[in-house]
Amino acid sequence: MHSAVNEMLKKYKCVTTDDYKNAIKEIVQEIALLGLYRADFFNTAAFYGGSALRIFYGTGRFSEDLDFSLKDPNVSFDISQYCDAVKDELGAFGFKMEVEKKTKSFNTNIESAFIKGGTKIQIMNITSTLPGIAKIHRNEKLKIKLEVDTNPPSGAGFEVRYHLSPVPYSVLLYDMPSLFAGKLHAVLCRNWGGGRSKGRDIYDLVWYISQNAKPNLEHLSERMNQTGHLKSGTKLTPGVLKALLTEKFTGIDFKAAKKDVEPFIKDTRELNLWSKEFFISIVNDKL
Repeated sequence: MHSAVNEMLKKYKCVTTDDYKNAIKEIVQEIALLGLYRADFFNTAAFYGGSALRIFYGTGRFSEDLDFSLKDPNVSFDISQYCDAVKDELGAFGFKMEVEKKTKSFNTNIESAFIKGGTKIQIMNITSTLPGIAKIHRNEKLKIKLEVDTNPPSGAGFEVRYHLSPVPYSVLLYDMPSLFAGKLHAVLCRNWGGGRSKGRDIYDLVWYISQNAKPNLEHLSERMNQTGHLKSGTKLTPGVLKALLTEKFTGIDFKAAKKDVEPFIKDTRELNLWSKEFFISIVNDKL
């Protein structure tokens, strides 16, 4: 394995098998971003979502996927032109993985691809001393999804951020208010089976509020209009947003939300206060 990968791995202080799995996924994500940078992907697209928050702001949870948005709508965009660049970059750092475009079963504005490889072999390429490595099934797959929104809502702001591992490169990123808007849209508008909210989304929400972040309401309004979650003619003010969040928190199954996020954080005591009362309080006091 490339020496740069070994240096990247040191910062994680891995002990358990899950520690190694999460660390390997994140290292693969960072190398994939480098491959996209070398292929000039960020001339036309920007990085956003939970992985952007984790990699560039150091939040406390790991994230599984890489989410991007074109700067301007382009329904003919094809992600396959970047798959080889990502695969070659991963190969240069010792990861033998496939990068393949996902075939659409119906027409959507999302272009997707998957980075896939054997979990066990990727970890063994880095370390053979992990006691739990024998417990990893030989067919277990490490899988990371890349998604690109080809018809993005308007109103987002962007900034260029720099990353130093495994080598210096730059990424076009949503700015903080626009990142926050995207997360608020996820909290308010996407459901995960039986109306459940994804714990990873509300975990990130707590982080934004702890940073005194303010959302890009114009971009959030455009997102909600695009998905049909904001009535036509409704102005999205801070007061309206707080009311929508209060209503949302009233219906969340916080036990299920905690279970969703626990595998992606080191200290689950962070979740002890999670309740309807906690979230309504911090939204109304801090947002």
